[in-house]
Amino acid sequence: MRGSLLGRRTAARLRQVAISAVKSAKIKLLLCCCVLFAFFATRTAPFMGWTDHAASLNSFSGSRRGYALLINTWKRNDLLKQSISHYTSCRGLDSIRIVWSEPNPPSDNLVKFLTQVVQSNSRDGRQIELKFDIHEEDSLNNRFKELKDLKTDAVLSIDDDIIFPCSTVEFAFSVWRTAPNAMVGWVPRMHWIEKLNGNAGRYMYGGWWSVWWTGTYSMVLSKAAFFHKKYLSLYTNQMPASIREYVAKNRNCEDIAMSFLVANATGAPPIWVKGKIFEIGSTGISSLGGHIERRSECVNMFVAEYGRMPLVSTSLKAVDSRNIWTGVSGIA
Repeated sequence: MRGSLLGRRTAARLRQVAISAVKSAKIKLLLCCCVLFAFFATRTAPFMGWTDHAASLNSFSGSRRGYALLINTWKRNDLLKQSISHYTSCRGLDSIRIVWSEPNPPSDNLVKFLTQVVQSNSRDGRQIELKFDIHEEDSLNNRFKELKDLKTDAVLSIDDDIIFPCSTVEFAFSVWRTAPNAMVGWVPRMHWIEKLNGNAGRYMYGGWWSVWWTGTYSMVLSKAAFFHKKYLSLYTNQMPASIREYVAKNRNCEDIAMSFLVANATGAPPIWVKGKIFEIGSTGISSLGGHIERRSECVNMFVAEYGRMPLVSTSLKAVDSRNIWTGVSGIA
């Protein structure tokens, strides 16, 4: 009886030791993974264009450290009012530039409303600048016309029907400040080379479901993205004129053209930031038939103009870890 009891106690003790050993091994494995991740991150940081945060801020000498909201609109004053009413409450906003390509100038009532909104949110010594950039020609290239009087390096390009919580915008802005030469945005897209016999060697444009399926992307759309103001000058003055002409004629692909331009200048991929998008407008041209084919034509035309494919694919995504470690799923 005593032998049986002693055997059971011994077996229980051995199980306890085994469990402790397994737990210890798991902890050691986790620590090793953390060390390897830190080592990999520090070694790959220069390659990906990520820099020390404090060092990157030094590049802002002579410029304000906030960002300019560059908002594109077309005959949707209600959406414009809603968007600006929201973004003026965001902490980092320095100025608002409205890309106006309509045949008639903005109405006095619209200007008065938006001015009041901006003034009501200009507090604690912060004065938000509001300006309409009025263009005589209706062209998609207008959204990237050079703005020589911008006082910030950072530009947040947004369509008038897209809303992000201010916390999401501020997180993306902090990511951009670590890599100010990159495009940092919320709407990823991709490209790949067609391998079918009839289209072998032709590039294809991939929408969201292609990104979701493959886990990779090579573009972030300018409908919701941060980039450096210098790219407005490059788009207007140095990008091949044939690309601007193609965009104007086909009324499409200005966002792909900007992605090509940045990738060609940096040789690096963009940065996709996780965030929840609230679309307050109607469905756009992406819902029309033949959209993917037309976008693929743009990709191939731009490749021909550059003489190569400058886009760089990646699978990295920036996520606000404050919402992960605390167990809060919320909007990131």
